[in-house]
Amino acid sequence: MGLQQEALSWEVLYQNYYEGIFPMADPSGKISWHFPVCRAVFSIQKYRVKKSLKPFLKAGIFEVSINRSFEKVIRYCATPRKRLEGTWLSEPMILAYIELHQRGFAHSLEVYQNGALVGGLYGVHIGSVFFGESMFSLVSNASKVAFHHLIQKLQKNKFMVLDAQYLNDHTEMLGAIEIPDFAFKALMCGARDIHSSFNP
Repeated sequence: MGLQQEALSWEVLYQNYYEGIFPMADPSGKISWHFPVCRAVFSIQKYRVKKSLKPFLKAGIFEVSINRSFEKVIRYCATPRKRLEGTWLSEPMILAYIELHQRGFAHSLEVYQNGALVGGLYGVHIGSVFFGESMFSLVSNASKVAFHHLIQKLQKNKFMVLDAQYLNDHTEMLGAIEIPDFAFKALMCGARDIHSSFNP
């Protein structure tokens, strides 16, 4: 019989995101809460599509949708990556994110190729802040295409902050930079109560 994982309600999840705090689960399912000293963010308005991605966007080999398959996206994101053990997403966390999505506070972008889901991302939306959570890619460039369309959506709907949490090789390659926690807090507090719609 497996260990019971720590429960999480959508209300607790939402309230922590409102303060800029995000969860991660260890292999036992115990949830810890994070507010990094150095926070990774993207500059929404300064984003420029990379030359290497342009051919894939122009070729039309991918179809992109919004909020079509949120649960499928988050469960793909929860699949352990190669060379890594376990996942930071527990089942109670997944269910809480799904409920946030049902209440309009979490969104997904899906990337399809020949009718099959091959990439995507999801995140939490509060005011004019989008907290990017995770992405996955089953074929080359699928997650980059999802990110490109996310940025376009945030630009169009006048979002002010795109959070990437921790800087890593992938987010840095996409253009993320690090700022101090106090600077992130100031940005977030100035944007979380300003409404921006994520709807098309």
